[in-house]
Amino acid sequence: MKHDYPLKVLITGGREVGGLRSFAEGLRMGFTEVGIPVEIIPPMRIFLRWRELRDPRVLKILSTTAVFAAPFARRAICMAHSVSRTYLQSFWKILAVIITFKLANLSRGAQLIAVSDYIAAHLQSIFNVRIDAVIHNPLRSLFLESDGTSVVKRNYITYVGRFDPVKNVHRLLPAIRDVLNENPGLRVCIAGDGPQREELKHMAGGDERIEFPGALDSAQVRAQLRRTRVFISGTPTEALGISYIEALSQGCAVAMPASGGGLEIAPQMIGNGIHLFSVSLARESVASALRMALAAAPRNVSFAAYAPRVVVEANLAADARFSAWGKFQAKPAELSPHKNIKPAKATVRGVSP
Repeated sequence: MKHDYPLKVLITGGREVGGLRSFAEGLRMGFTEVGIPVEIIPPMRIFLRWRELRDPRVLKILSTTAVFAAPFARRAICMAHSVSRTYLQSFWKILAVIITFKLANLSRGAQLIAVSDYIAAHLQSIFNVRIDAVIHNPLRSLFLESDGTSVVKRNYITYVGRFDPVKNVHRLLPAIRDVLNENPGLRVCIAGDGPQREELKHMAGGDERIEFPGALDSAQVRAQLRRTRVFISGTPTEALGISYIEALSQGCAVAMPASGGGLEIAPQMIGNGIHLFSVSLARESVASALRMALAAAPRNVSFAAYAPRVVVEANLAADARFSAWGKFQAKPAELSPHKNIKPAKATVRGVSP
């Protein structure tokens, strides 16, 4: 049966910064490119859009914090963006998230999609949550544009993200300073903001080689990455790590923990463009990974598979299951032709329970 593409897509986004915003904006770009109207709203406003929530002509892509709406939704893709961490969240909040995932499994109008096999494996093996498909996050188009600028010297170790204890920048910084002292001309950029900002600046000890430029917009992040030799991050439970993809797309080497969804991005580059350190974040292990990453030659790798349109086509392929249900069909006169859409070629990787 022919797949009826949605008339509109409603996406619940996260905070104004961070991975969820990047996810929502990437999908917006992709759906706009194929000619489907899209709107991003805060998760808590989903019930204010009751008519669209119940409308089978409107595809809803619900972030983890909006999956509670799944039992009421018709034609919804529910996203499992991460595995909850008990030391950061209360037991009751984690229980609530797992219950919402279970409700998504039971809801005939919804399906549950994970952003990585790492997340899917944990949810299935630990909580017996069924994952209907795995679709990686999109890379915003800005990071897929060719670099038309003149060659810039790469002399930075860079971190971009929240200054939060879970990000472990405070544990990475001693090793970063060790390597900084070994390499004349090397600099460090720690970009972002958060509750640990003053603590990290104190740890830097006023070293002028360590910069704290604050939060950067997408264009500024790209410009910084094009000056960067090594991008580093320290979250062992990273769901996927869109920041890793951004860094690799700009020719940076990456130093990261030997766990998490980031290992799925480009396994063939591990030991070459991607260098791993121990999950314990031991100082010497981090420093060793940085040294190897600094010695690696910059590589230009295609990340076209993460382009917004490709990821959107994968979501539309997942959505196609709804077209087999007669009650989810709109009348032909109500359907937009969406002539810009080609048959989805992206692979939607189902994960067996």
